[in-house]
This record gives sequence, structure tokens and C-alpha cells, in this order.
Amino acid sequence: MLLAEKEAPVRQELYERLIEARRRTDELFGIVRAQSLYERPIPERHRIIFYIGHLEAFDWNLLSERVFALSSFHSDFDKLFAFGIDPVGGGLPDDQPSDWPAIEQVRTYVSEIRQRLDDALDKAGADSESREFPLRQLLNVAIEHRLMHAETLAYMLHQLPFDRKIVPAAKPIPTTASVAPGMVEIPAGSATLGLSRQKDVFGWDNEFEQHVVNVPEFAIDQYEVTNREYLDFLRAGGYQAREFWDDDDWNWKAANRISQPVFWKQTADGWLYRGMFEEMPLPLDAPVYVSQAEAKAYANWARKSLPTEAEWHRAAYGDLSGTERAYPWGDAAPTANRGNFDFAYWDPTPVNAFPEGNSAFGVADLMGNGWEWTSTPFGPFAGFEPFPFYPGYSANFSDNKHFVMKGGSARTAACMLRRSFRNWFQSHYQYVYAGFRCVRR
Repeated sequence: MLLAEKEAPVRQELYERLIEARRRTDELFGIVRAQSLYERPIPERHRIIFYIGHLEAFDWNLLSERVFALSSFHSDFDKLFAFGIDPVGGGLPDDQPSDWPAIEQVRTYVSEIRQRLDDALDKAGADSESREFPLRQLLNVAIEHRLMHAETLAYMLHQLPFDRKIVPAAKPIPTTASVAPGMVEIPAGSATLGLSRQKDVFGWDNEFEQHVVNVPEFAIDQYEVTNREYLDFLRAGGYQAREFWDDDDWNWKAANRISQPVFWKQTADGWLYRGMFEEMPLPLDAPVYVSQAEAKAYANWARKSLPTEAEWHRAAYGDLSGTERAYPWGDAAPTANRGNFDFAYWDPTPVNAFPEGNSAFGVADLMGNGWEWTSTPFGPFAGFEPFPFYPGYSANFSDNKHFVMKGGSARTAACMLRRSFRNWFQSHYQYVYAGFRCVRR
């Protein structure tokens, strides 16, 4: 594709990134056996078939009329596949497989959208930039939206029975010496949260506006809490001890009969970990994946706390000179030796597997290998302005039920490892690749 005007190099790069993002999601759907595409692996989510249509419907609804003045060719599908489900309250979806179109129809819809949008992108001229929103901004939204789904779909497919998935070739998980837990002292300093609107960089609406937070000194776990450490909490009766859980979390746990992490399985021979494609002995030095409610209970048991968003930032990006880094290890772009991210592995690695990713203070494994829960409720920064073309992306979740997560998982794309990126989930959702580390103040 050749785009012959001054914006051509930027658009060409974005187009290539869009093609790569499509490849990622196509490969992900490709691991699901054909007879399982209408299953619902997580009760709170749509069936898999929805997401096959949703990714293209999102791109079409975002770009077709707004940028290219293209008319809809299948308005029913544009609406059917428009919106996902947030797993908070409101009951569970009760649709049946028969309520959804045939896979052949959905794939025809997908193919047609790609062809029409690609043709329009190929012909895009300077007039595309004179519309209300720059094309480069909308393309970044389309790319990162798809890459977010490449991750959240992995959460869904993780819960699909093994015999309904096709196992792809994969790198073996690295092995390391056993982890020696400890805490790192972080001196008082500042943490710069968010992005400046003065900079010509892409960010989601909740990443603005940039501001500085003063952070008192504290100590933080050098590593995320491992399965080994969490097993101590479980064996100590942590799930039965009322004093470690607040009322809402205790009631949720009791109502759903939750007595262990959702990724764990107990057998007569011990604990197993449910990986993406097989069960394996519990990897004791890998981070535990739990809900925020479970993480908070562990922290209470350990007589510590979850970090705030600003504390996490200070430990990850600060240094003794008073400056801040783009990434924990410095300003160099993410590479495979810095952590378990960018689709490198399907399952978590030991928390000490990537020492070259350590922060200036020596805090390890901050990027990838599992998002990290904070105690900060998700909400807007001062100066927040919702995207006019996607007003519900952030604003709908400022409800004190969702909490900020930082860092990234094995299935987080490298572009979303930027310092300002904020993820969030509700505190009772167990299926995320999310762990935590504790602080002591």
C-alpha cells in the first residue's frame, strides 16, 4: 500500500500495525475448534462468536462514516456486534447459540469490512485529516482496542476445556533458581501520572491530564506475590478468616463459594495450575493470579497493603536522581529480555526470570507476567475529557467497583506498556491475568 502525501509514513506504519493486530486476533480464534465457537467459557461474557464479529464491527463503526463517508452494508450486524459486556452485576447473559448468525455469515461480514476499510485507507488523502478527528488517532484506537481484545480473549479461552482448543507451537517457560521474597525501600519522591495534551502522542481518554503526585517513603515487595506465598495464606485458613475480608468481599466469596484462586485445582496429589493448554504442577515461583478482593485479603493477612497507583509508579519509574524513566529499566523500547509480555508466552514465568527489566530501585518483573492490582479506584484525572467518538470507554467505569491495574501480562502488546497506560477491572473478577505485590508504609 502506498499513501502519497506528508502523512503517508505515519499512516503506513499504523496500517501495518493494524494488519499485525488482525493477525494476532485471527490466530487466537484459530486455536478454538470449529464446534466450540458458540461456547461461552466465562459466564459473564458473550459467546466466542460475538468477538469474531465485534472486532470488525468496532473498526467499521469507528471509521466508515466518520472518516470515509462509507454507507453501511449490514446495519443489523453493525448493531449486533457493537458492544461487549462488563462483568459487573445486572445478571448473566442468557442467549443461546441459535440466537447468533452462522459462522459463515460472520466471516463474510468480517472479510467485507476489511476489504472496504483497506480500500478506503489506500485512497485516504489530506481531507481525512481535515475532519473532526485525525485519522491517526482513530487508527490507534482501532489497533489498541483489538490488541486489548487479543488479551481479554485469552482470559476467555483459558477457561475453555483443553480438548476444545488446538495447541500451537510455543516457547518453553524459562526456569530459574527459587525466589527469595523481600521488600525494597522506596524513598519519598514524585510520580508523574498521565500524559500531557501538549505532546503529539496517542493515549486513551483516561490517560489525560498529566500531573505530579508526591509520594511519601514506603517499602514494596521486590517481586509479585508468588503461588508459593499465596499457598501459605490459603493453608493458614485465609479464605475462612473473616477478619481479612471486608463485608462486600466476604459476601461475594461466600455467595460464590470461592475457596481458592480460579486458576488452581486441588487433587489428591497436590495443587495443579490450569495453564492455557494443559494442567501442570503449581508453578510455585510464578505470580499468583487472583481478584483484587483476594489480593487485598492476602495483604491484610500479611499485615501489609496494596500499593496506590502513585506508589506503584514511584517504585516502577522513579530513581534516586529525582528523574523518571519511560520504563522500569530505562528509556529503551521493550524487548524480550525485559519481561514476559507482547505475546511471548501463554502462561506466567517465574517472577525472577527477567532481571534486566528491574527498576532503578531493584523492583523486579513490573512489566508483563500479570497485571498488578492497586488500591486506587479507577476514575478520571483532573482535566478528563471522554473521547467524543467513544464516550463510554472510561467514563462508564468510574463507579468505585473497578480498580486500577498497572504493568501488563504475558498477552499485553508492547505498545500498551507505556507509563501512562491504565487498565482496570472490578474487584470480584477472577479471570484476569492479574497478580499483586504489597507495600508497607
